[in-house]
Amino acid sequence: MNEKIRSLTNIGYLKGGLFCLLLVFLFAGCANGPGKFDPNVKGPQMVVEPEMLTLGVATVTGTPLTFRGKGFQPGDSVFVELLGVKKEGGVGNVPIGDADVDKNGEFTATVSTLSKVTELLRASLGSNAKMETTIILTQPTIPPGVYTARAVSMESNDKAECKLDLKAPYSWDKFKDWLGVKTGKIVKK
Repeated sequence: MNEKIRSLTNIGYLKGGLFCLLLVFLFAGCANGPGKFDPNVKGPQMVVEPEMLTLGVATVTGTPLTFRGKGFQPGDSVFVELLGVKKEGGVGNVPIGDADVDKNGEFTATVSTLSKVTELLRASLGSNAKMETTIILTQPTIPPGVYTARAVSMESNDKAECKLDLKAPYSWDKFKDWLGVKTGKIVKK
């Protein structure tokens, strides 16, 4: 009897270990490395990190969104915008970031929380009764899809583009947003 119980517990440990190993490989496969510049391109180029973002409120506001570029004129300024965004009354470009080009011709434009809230989530910032910052949702987010982001320099008019994949919220994103609503950090109107 004891040997049978010992055998069953060993099988349980084996199955549990295999399950944990499967989870490790699953989550390791989900990770994206940072965007890489193409060494064969001599002119301006740009990458975005991360290349894919889900449109859950908590995910968008909690994930740093950064555009990096190189090959621009040193000392210039660069503005980053998303092209072809559907808006009320048509399609247009949405500005989401800006940066100064350093002496090596490189820039790093981190998208601010305000830009992510107003342009990607199409929401606004407010305060709750505890005077904490809240996100007020009054309309749907930007439509999911693969968008072209373009960086344009002010003085030299150099341009570079990359793709940003915006996905509909996953179940986990919806759960985090539900928690945000319950705690008063997200307000739906």
